[in-house]
Amino acid sequence: MQLKIMPKKKHLPAGRAPLILFLCQVISALEVPLDLVQPPTITQQSPKDYIIDPRENIVIQCEAKGKPPPSFSWTQNGTHFDIDKDPLVTMKPDSGTLIINIMSEGKAETYEGVYQCTARNERGAAISNNIVVRPSRSPLWTKEKLEPMTLQNGQPLVLPCRPPVGLPPPIIFWMDNSFQRLPQSERVSQGLNGDLYFSNVLPEDTREDYICYARFNHTQTIQQKQPISVKVISVDELNDTIAANLSDTEFYGAKSNRERPPTFLTPEGNASNKEELRGNVLSLECIAEGLPTPVVYWIKEDGTLPINRTFYRNFQKTLQIIQVSEADSGNYQCIAKNALGAIHHTISVTVKAAPYWIMAPQNLVLSPGEDGALICRANGNPKPTISWLSNGVPIEIAPDDPSRKIDGDTIIFSNVQERSSAVYQCNASNEYGYLLANAFVNVLAEPPRILTSANTHYQVIANRPAFLDCAFFGSPLPTIEWFKGAKGNALHEDIYVLHENGTLGIPVPQKESTGTYTCVAKNKLGMAKNEVNLEIKDPTRIIKQPEYAVVQRGSTVSFECKVKHDHTLILTVTWLKDDHELPSDGRFTVDKDQLVVADVGDDDGGTYTCVANTTLDTVSASAVLGVVDVPDPPFDLELTDQLDKSVQLSWTPGDDNNSPITKFIIEYEDAMHEAGLWHYQTEVPGTQTRAQLKLSPYVNYSFRVMAENSLGRSLPSQPSEQYLTKAAEPDKNPMTVEGLGSEPDNLVITWKPLNGFESNGPGLQYKVSWRQKDGDDEWTSVVVANVSKYIVSGTPTFVPYLIKVQALNDVGFAPEPAAVMGHSGEDLPMVAPRNVHVNVLNGTLAEVHWDPVPLKSIRGHLQGYRIYYWKAQSSSKRNRRHMEKKILIFQGSKTHGMLPGLEPFSHYMLNVRVVNGKGEGPASPDKDFNTPEGVPSAPSALKIVNPTLDSLTLEWDPPRHPNGILTEYTLKYQPINSTHELGPLIDLKIPANKTRWTLKNLNFSTRYKFYFYAQTSAGSGSQITEEAVTTVDEAMASRQVDIATQGWFIGLMCAVALLILILLIVCFIRRNKGGKYPVKEKEDAHADPEIQPMKEDDGTFGEYSDAEDHKPLKKGSRTPSDRTVKKEDSDDSLVDYGEGVNGQFNEDGSFIGQYSGKKEKEPAEGNESSEAPSPVNAMNSFV
Repeated sequence: MQLKIMPKKKHLPAGRAPLILFLCQVISALEVPLDLVQPPTITQQSPKDYIIDPRENIVIQCEAKGKPPPSFSWTQNGTHFDIDKDPLVTMKPDSGTLIINIMSEGKAETYEGVYQCTARNERGAAISNNIVVRPSRSPLWTKEKLEPMTLQNGQPLVLPCRPPVGLPPPIIFWMDNSFQRLPQSERVSQGLNGDLYFSNVLPEDTREDYICYARFNHTQTIQQKQPISVKVISVDELNDTIAANLSDTEFYGAKSNRERPPTFLTPEGNASNKEELRGNVLSLECIAEGLPTPVVYWIKEDGTLPINRTFYRNFQKTLQIIQVSEADSGNYQCIAKNALGAIHHTISVTVKAAPYWIMAPQNLVLSPGEDGALICRANGNPKPTISWLSNGVPIEIAPDDPSRKIDGDTIIFSNVQERSSAVYQCNASNEYGYLLANAFVNVLAEPPRILTSANTHYQVIANRPAFLDCAFFGSPLPTIEWFKGAKGNALHEDIYVLHENGTLGIPVPQKESTGTYTCVAKNKLGMAKNEVNLEIKDPTRIIKQPEYAVVQRGSTVSFECKVKHDHTLILTVTWLKDDHELPSDGRFTVDKDQLVVADVGDDDGGTYTCVANTTLDTVSASAVLGVVDVPDPPFDLELTDQLDKSVQLSWTPGDDNNSPITKFIIEYEDAMHEAGLWHYQTEVPGTQTRAQLKLSPYVNYSFRVMAENSLGRSLPSQPSEQYLTKAAEPDKNPMTVEGLGSEPDNLVITWKPLNGFESNGPGLQYKVSWRQKDGDDEWTSVVVANVSKYIVSGTPTFVPYLIKVQALNDVGFAPEPAAVMGHSGEDLPMVAPRNVHVNVLNGTLAEVHWDPVPLKSIRGHLQGYRIYYWKAQSSSKRNRRHMEKKILIFQGSKTHGMLPGLEPFSHYMLNVRVVNGKGEGPASPDKDFNTPEGVPSAPSALKIVNPTLDSLTLEWDPPRHPNGILTEYTLKYQPINSTHELGPLIDLKIPANKTRWTLKNLNFSTRYKFYFYAQTSAGSGSQITEEAVTTVDEAMASRQVDIATQGWFIGLMCAVALLILILLIVCFIRRNKGGKYPVKEKEDAHADPEIQPMKEDDGTFGEYSDAEDHKPLKKGSRTPSDRTVKKEDSDDSLVDYGEGVNGQFNEDGSFIGQYSGKKEKEPAEGNESSEAPSPVNAMNSFV
């Protein structure tokens, strides 16, 4: 057994004499080498309370060491256990561990009992604890018939579990048939005994599968209780189902679903006792029923609950204190509280203690003739008794040894001899348990030996303590001396310290401390020595530490950490948050010298530590990150100075989370009228923690407080206690009082009722009064219940009335209300507007005038006038059909209005009607009018057919909207050459009755662009465009092919290509020599028409196009200013020729304008000109 001795520093007298360590009689922190004779020592054994799995073989451990190796024997229930007689029991070789083979045959119960192992050799005997072997048990629930349970809504309920007694005790939980855990809350929770408690039941608690499960972890089995059926019904359902079978006393004697103060379901009574053992977990439980659901609080009388060891479980119904000690004894009080009252229960806790060690006996190694002592001290409650054994036998009957003397908890040895070697057992026991410790006395005569490995190499950081080991053994105990260097320089006390275990300490080593050190151990039987090496390294230092930071949520923060270290050591730098690893989150990034935290959240606040490690030292630096947040909610709300119409509320602020609180917001709940709905009450500055609140009568108030800082508002505090104010008469009357008739002979009086908060008392009603405004009648009054409408019948049509609605309750009337004016019901107007006339402004707009209708004939509130108008027929007589009527509404008393969106050259009819709240009156006589002609829309279609060498035929459809009588068509066209330049524009007039026209004497193989539009007497309409190409002259094409195949033409093309190649080479050479290619001069000299300069008149740039782009128009070839987009083109297909015409929209809203300066679209594939590319164009493409 390793012997422990407090290290002591030994110093030589003053002077430069070598340091020699004289050790005590006890060898500290060293074991006797196993090659030396020594008594047995138990090294491993099974636990005292050993629960086994009955399905597996039983293994009872007992391992020991000693010299010579010990032999083992066992007792069972206090008698010798002969393992040779039981074929199922074997002992492991060179071990005392028993293996009982019950898997092949036999039962675990047969081997249940108390076992003790003895390890023995010639020097003594060591014994194990008493090992109580018991097989685990997981019995089934007993069969029982569970009757369904029917309860009234709001009653308390306890569902018993009563699991079977198992070993060890099972873990209890409640589930349904689907193996889903039943939800638990402050209202429903499981007690420590496994029962399921309901403070009050609700209809949603109805189910047929409340099942209690017991899990036996040792055998990994789960047992199930029979399902329990619970049905929760309302009072009405209860009356319908069982009232006939109950007397009045039975029915009404049960607890109803009305609110009630708390009572405890467990524990019973006002007080109880609880006993717990030291070191265990103290669990106290209080579960209460009541309506509303009670809340449980815990206090300790005449003391405070230990902060770091106290935990609340099961929705604060269970108080747990871990590592309980005698100081935790005392009275604990649980308080259950709801809106109707509070109840408390006192639990008297006594903490007992099984024996625990103060000083356990340690092994002794003595040389012949030396003295020593074994000390055994333990404590407990009650105080344990100490007894000694020698080699497993009570010391009173053990063989006598003249060298020992027993003095209570101490055995004193003097002048020991080899025969004094033995193993002593100390037993400390009380009613709650026992402690057993083995300690041997080994008498040896051995010369010194060094146990530390030879030539051990130590690396130590400069200025940090160095410890050079020199583990040794010898009997009698050797003296230890240290030397440095090959010449054996003795070490002196000024910079060295020698410890009792032989270790040499160097408190502040420097670079010059590097070297070889020699440890020498001597006793009267001999000497031993050992050399070790020491190397001093530079310390690791953090030269740039992380700094404190405060940031807002969502921002990014970085911490810097620069480290300097010994270059011969490997450095690793890690970052910790609150002494744990950084969260596995992509927001945390560690670079070489810094940590970056992005999108900082509330949980990121804390202490960040940079840890720099080498194999020899570790340094760290920390910085705190403060995350500014909304405040924590206030707490400890208290109501004082409670008066009829005021109360004082005080509170304790929560943490402001690094941002000062600017104000507190107070809200109230009216549990009587609007339970669960919170309203604004008032607010006070952030430096104030109390407020005087004005109250209304007949309100059951609860208050809560929220704190606000620059970042936002806290969560609400817990509600205060409730406070019910006295009833009073209403102090206000209903708002929004109106009188409007729903029929011609009634008056419907409506108002916005007072809410429960405004009623000020029970029995809220309304006194409704009315009379005609212009008559001498008295007020007629009626009192109605808490409604929002009353209908007065038999009234004349649309007569003004004065109306009053006054609130009253059981206490009295509200103040006299002011009268408001209303009207009885409306009827349809009787007269149509007169003198209707129309003024046509243009082809799409007309103005209508009429005379107002007399107010008396309206018989209601004037809403306005409606004009019904429709297109009767076309003025051209070509479209005689009746159109759908359109309606325009003019609000109020207007007597004229505009009719937009009319069609030109059309015949219209209209009439006018007056409108009130009931509807519209009769129509005025129909009035007709005509709209003048307008410009036509574009022709519906334009197609080019039958192209020949010199002609093209055009076909079209008339405009869809002629807007008048067509007078003629206008066709304009112009040729387009191979460079997309437009030729002269030709204008042609075509009779209006034509839909086909052939153009002759055109150029062959030429593209033409056509512009086509219709005209009426009002002017020209929108145009439509198209392009087409005349056919190719086959003879000319063949001549062109012949020229292209001539030798001279091929030679000319080759010469041009060679010149281009030479020009490119010259340009390349000049560019490499730093010369500048005169692009600007070349462009100015050629005056390329394809590059258009900025136009001075509008400040816009011309467009540049390469050989593959569409060619823009030259300035001299602009198209006329009335060109428009082709009708079939998409919205980006704009005509690109001509100076700009302002954009305009046609009748269906599509854009038909055009842009100036745009490029012409490239012709469609297949209609391209057959003209061959010229060498100039080829040259331009190269440049």
